[in-house]
This record gives sequence, C-alpha cells and structure tokens, in this order.
Amino acid sequence: MDEPQHHQRLWENTRKFRTEMASLGFDLGVSTTPIIPVMCGESRVAKDLVVALRDQGIVAGAIVFPMVARDAARVRNQLSAGLTDAQLDSVLRGYELAGRKVGLI
Repeated sequence: MDEPQHHQRLWENTRKFRTEMASLGFDLGVSTTPIIPVMCGESRVAKDLVVALRDQGIVAGAIVFPMVARDAARVRNQLSAGLTDAQLDSVLRGYELAGRKVGLI
C-alpha cells in the first residue's frame, strides 16, 4: 500500500465507531472489518432506524429478509479513512438519537 496513513486512519475510525457504538448499547455482531452491522432483529426496526438516520442526513442501508433470516435484520455501515473526527462524532450522535427513537438502545 503506497499510502499507509489511509490504512491506519481507516482502522482508527473503525475502532472508534465500534467502541462508541458498543458503549451506547448497540449489538454489532461479530464483524472484524470496517463493514460493521448494527443488529436490529426485526426488519421493521432496521427500516425504521434507516429512516431515523436519514432524517439526520446519515445514509445507511437496511439488510432485511430475504437477504438475511427473518430475525437477523441489520443496518450496514462501511467506515472510511476519509471521515473526519467531527463527521464520525456526528454519525455517532445520530445513531444515539435514532437508536433511542426506534427503541433499539
């Protein structure tokens, strides 16, 4: 890799997102990559979470039945080296608000 700072930043963002989301009470499944699911269980919860995030300008995708089992819906997040600390903090705040709104945390 010609630009190791990007690789380092990607993993810094991934660790921060994972740590902060877990501390808020989100179930992040078992992923060890920068693609991090937020486990929601029911499809309706995942869809509602995506809408609540979108209302705050945060784009995330719901993965629901039949792509996963009926009780294994999730919201997919892909971290990036390009996210600034301020942007990542904004996403984390948005998840906290949205998670509480839909009763996930």
